[in-house]
Amino acid sequence: MVSVLNQGFKDFEIIVVDDGSTDNTHEALSEYMSAIQYIRQRGNMGVSAARNRGIKSSVSPWIAFLDSDDYWLKEKLSVQIEFIDQNPNTVACQTEEIWIKNGRRVNPKRRHKKPSGNIFAQSLKLCLVSPSSVIIKRSLFEDVGLFDETLPAAEDFDLWLRISCRYPIYLIDKGLVVKEGGHEDQLSRQFSGMDRFRIKAIVKLIESGIPSQDQTSQAMEELSIKCKIYGEGCVKRGKIQEGGFYLSLPQRLNSNGEILLNGTMHSFLEE
Repeated sequence: MVSVLNQGFKDFEIIVVDDGSTDNTHEALSEYMSAIQYIRQRGNMGVSAARNRGIKSSVSPWIAFLDSDDYWLKEKLSVQIEFIDQNPNTVACQTEEIWIKNGRRVNPKRRHKKPSGNIFAQSLKLCLVSPSSVIIKRSLFEDVGLFDETLPAAEDFDLWLRISCRYPIYLIDKGLVVKEGGHEDQLSRQFSGMDRFRIKAIVKLIESGIPSQDQTSQAMEELSIKCKIYGEGCVKRGKIQEGGFYLSLPQRLNSNGEILLNGTMHSFLEE
């Protein structure tokens, strides 16, 4: 919260969505209530529902996110707005990040290096956009849709694929967001086999028919890789039926990008 209020760029609204917290979040925000719009959701509806609620409640032409473990450097918004002013066709851009894990700064691995522009092919492999670093034109959500609330994880991976197959996502090569990791309650630690959610996101994208022919081929290639890795992992852990489903999944796509599944098999993607 403080890092947002300390931004050099001041022309913004702040919406805090409390997703049914049981700590002292409301009390901690009490001194800021005059500067923010506070929304409390009941029942822990999830990160996608919280972000979507914030988007729907906003009136600004641009949307930025800040997750609870992260904070912005003072010039973050002003640098991005300047970039947008200089590149008026921009619909989404992000900054580099500073990574802190268990209190110590760490360097991202080479595979985490963020590309800029047409990033679809690279984004199929892993999530290359950070919610806390990106700024998105509000009207873009009317085109590509909001966060998928049925995905308990990899919901951002899903959104970036839907955006990047149609629009460039630019990178400002400057670390303006601090990401703190290593906490036990991080979303990525709450689920085993994260690739199953990425697989579902890629399947959804292929089924939508939105990607170009080349993009569909790229998605199918990455789907095969992820299904092989995840499926073989399931088999090793004794989950024979689930492993067999994922190993055969790429072959179940027909020429129209539709998956031919029976009800039992399809349940694996719905979990």
